Amino acid sequence: MLKGFFNVPVPVNEPILNYGPGSKERALLKEALAEGRSHQQDIPMYIGGKQVHTTKKGKVVPPHDHQHILAQYSIGDKTHIQQAIDAALAAKADWENLAWEHRAAIFLKAADLIAGKYRYKLNAATMLGQSKNAYQAEIDAACELIDFLRFNVSYMVEIYKQQPPVSPRGSWNRVEQRPLEGFVFALTPFNFTAIAANLPASAAMMGNVVVWKPADTQVYAANLLMEIFREAGVPDGVINLVYADGPETGDVIFNHPDFAGIHFTGSTKVFQEIWKTIGTNIHKYKSYPRIVGETGGKDFILVHPSAQIDIANTAIVRGAFEYQGQKCSAASRVYIPESLWPEIKKSMLRDIATFKMGGTEDFSNFINAVIDERSFDKLAKYIDQAKKDKGVEIIAGGNYDKSKGYFIEPTVLVVDDPKYTTMCEELFGPVLTVYVYADKDFDQILTTIDNTSPYALTGALIAQDRYAIEKASHALRNSAGNFYINDKCTGAVVGQQPFGGARGSGTNDKAGSMINLLRWVSPRTIKEVFESPTDYRYPFLAED
Repeated sequence: MLKGFFNVPVPVNEPILNYGPGSKERALLKEALAEGRSHQQDIPMYIGGKQVHTTKKGKVVPPHDHQHILAQYSIGDKTHIQQAIDAALAAKADWENLAWEHRAAIFLKAADLIAGKYRYKLNAATMLGQSKNAYQAEIDAACELIDFLRFNVSYMVEIYKQQPPVSPRGSWNRVEQRPLEGFVFALTPFNFTAIAANLPASAAMMGNVVVWKPADTQVYAANLLMEIFREAGVPDGVINLVYADGPETGDVIFNHPDFAGIHFTGSTKVFQEIWKTIGTNIHKYKSYPRIVGETGGKDFILVHPSAQIDIANTAIVRGAFEYQGQKCSAASRVYIPESLWPEIKKSMLRDIATFKMGGTEDFSNFINAVIDERSFDKLAKYIDQAKKDKGVEIIAGGNYDKSKGYFIEPTVLVVDDPKYTTMCEELFGPVLTVYVYADKDFDQILTTIDNTSPYALTGALIAQDRYAIEKASHALRNSAGNFYINDKCTGAVVGQQPFGGARGSGTNDKAGSMINLLRWVSPRTIKEVFESPTDYRYPFLAED
């Protein structure tokens, strides 16, 4: 076996293509979209390297065109989950013993495949299956995922380099980072293809084996991700992709003695139930499982009286309505001072009036569909209630239609009560609630923001007054794991803003950083002595 201390390629953020009219990337992406719509796929599960088909099928439809069927996929049961665990454990010894540079090479190759050969196909799959427009798909499925893979390789090396600083004469102290003892369960969301890939890949990169269950509404892109991993050289059984009922899956996973950890992004309620189940079953496991989760958010933008109107407006409309407000980080509550409200309102309504809404295949559409009928119905219910409630004014949107796709108009509510329902509860859609406060009450509104929601994922402050920036940054230090000054509260970039929140928003293990990868290893300290003691007696024992 070759030996050496290897330097990995220095990661840089993947350049974002703009898909402007006449560009090469626009033409290639449109070709990929047409190809994706031209035929129905039959999507299998992947267990131990085998494609597994079942007679029970689910269907994949574009949320913006739900009568069109993109694919059918095989739905498994408890036996398939057990098979996936068995396949993972069978692959474990060879995978964890593989030299780290070979694991690194696999995921670096996956990044290059996504940057080149698969870029447009993966973006198109995300646009069709998850109703993201071209730019949102590009920054997610292509750029963020490439960044995750390349930066994580660099972080992995930094972890391995960390060693005890002192080895006294006659001894050598060292630390090795072992994979977890057992398998990792990756439970991934619909809204980001990059997250769906990173949750299993980051654990696997550190030498772990994985059972991966994506959201049903992300199966279309997940299938392509698995093809990419396989082409990059991920060995059979290292990542096993399954589709099955959630409670059935959990019943097998969380009762298995080799369950070693969960990497999760999804709802707070589901995560809390998982945590409770793990606690109940803690005596069954060989080791204490790692529980890593990023969950909900009720993300805020606070505008200070010193803010610039155009900066505030752009942060609000982008932060609230890009990807239909379905980012974990999306702005859903905004606090605006009375002195600026007339001008900001005017700017917001002007910009929202220019939004085009429709399918992702038409690149002029800024707004697309929400993910499915359940989400549509939930949002419609909140909007209908707002229309009835006193103290609530709908100044934009308020309409919806699911006849062709799950379309919710970008909706802005202005409320008299800063604790109104939509200021507190996570909606996960294009519904923004505004509270207008008296300029003199800025200090009070800081307390209101901090106490309004159980979440603490992202937040933003728009201000020019440096004293106000300092005050708000300190007062809101526990209100958001990612805090932005004079920018929207979305758009964290790997290598620049490690992402994650605390309180009800998760364990704050910061995806896109070394912090996250440390959760998927178990360190072992080794002390080797060259000049070993040969007598138990210490000098102090000698008689005077």
